[in-house]
Amino acid sequence: MHVFDSRRAALAIVAMCVIGFVLTLWVFWPGVQTFDAFYIYKDMGTHTYGDWQSPVMIVLWSLIDPIAPGTGSLLLLTVTLYWLAFAIVALTVARRAPLLALVLPLLALTPPAFVFVGIIWRDVLFGISWLLAAGLMFAAATSRLRMPAQALALALLAFGVLLRPNALAAAPVLAAYIVWPSHLSWKRAAMLYLPAALALFGLVQFVYYGVLGAARQQPLHSIMVFDLGGISHFAKDNVFPGPWTADQTKLITEDCYKPLAWDVYWTQEPCLFVMEQLERDKLFASPVLTEAWKAAIVKHPAAYVRHRATFMVTFLAGSENMTMWSRALDDPDKIVFADNPRLMALKAAHDALLPTPIFRAGIWLLLDIFVCAFGWRRRDTTPGAFAFGVCGSAVLYLLTFAAVGVATDFRYAYWAVLAGMCGTVALAARRA
Repeated sequence: MHVFDSRRAALAIVAMCVIGFVLTLWVFWPGVQTFDAFYIYKDMGTHTYGDWQSPVMIVLWSLIDPIAPGTGSLLLLTVTLYWLAFAIVALTVARRAPLLALVLPLLALTPPAFVFVGIIWRDVLFGISWLLAAGLMFAAATSRLRMPAQALALALLAFGVLLRPNALAAAPVLAAYIVWPSHLSWKRAAMLYLPAALALFGLVQFVYYGVLGAARQQPLHSIMVFDLGGISHFAKDNVFPGPWTADQTKLITEDCYKPLAWDVYWTQEPCLFVMEQLERDKLFASPVLTEAWKAAIVKHPAAYVRHRATFMVTFLAGSENMTMWSRALDDPDKIVFADNPRLMALKAAHDALLPTPIFRAGIWLLLDIFVCAFGWRRRDTTPGAFAFGVCGSAVLYLLTFAAVGVATDFRYAYWAVLAGMCGTVALAARRA
């Protein structure tokens, strides 16, 4: 009877995921273009590679673009991987808990996972790639296909890091799960951590600058500008390098700082003069800015901590963080998909749920921590190892934003959302 129930559940899962795949394309086609996607596609057309946006995404998009020129090709890839990942995890859960497994395709259709699938962001593709990597190992942990699955999963892990290099700190946890999918030993994971992080860091350097010859655009300096702005605000001392007028200093120390994003110094009035001057004086992307950043932290450590803590609280619990992208690129006050009634209906549901905790990154961080706490004792089982591997890496990934985050967009928590959903169900299946 159990075998019959499992098979019936498997058929239902496949049917639900196929329907979900078609529904997703029907709702989102041809995909929602963001500013990031616009610039990536523009660079693709001119064969320009830089490290501000992932050059690997430029290469990937150029390879698949003939399938459906524009955002359609990347939407097809993202949606395919999304439903494949959920199907694999659900089918694996169905071996132990057939009825519980049916929950996963339903979760895949719920905010805050579903509303991002059709938005062209590398954060979305990154999270889906890592879920597929973990799902492959969950399914093949004790089968003859374990080694081929490990090779593919490690490739997907590396691909995610190449999309999002700030995932370096979280990647070794998921790598440890991929290597030991049925028994995750903390000692072996600890021994693997530093070599894996160094290997992935070397891979980024090799692919970005060796293979693709990407221009060094110093994206890390955006972190420094944000930190200098935060320190200036909380210390009431303008620590930006260069000459500034009294009025400019007053704006920098009193009015400019917003923990939502560093863009306030780059693209928003009245404070875009900061980046204009740094670039005009050739201070941005120069050692001078780096030295000023170091000196500011040494001079005002308490202000730096207050700035970073304020940012992190805003990121995890803020109500003004950007969620579903809907702005037209040429007119921020216009909804880009206003002529798509399906997307407008989805946006209405999104807007209704926006004040609720499900669109707060902190809730997903707490859920992932909770799953890790319970999964730790069961890490010697296949479901426990999977739950701890995905949620543990998600916890570390979110926590890295405390040091390197420059914006509080909810999309940065997307991996934590997917990990929390699948990790919770897998752990519940273990108990069942």
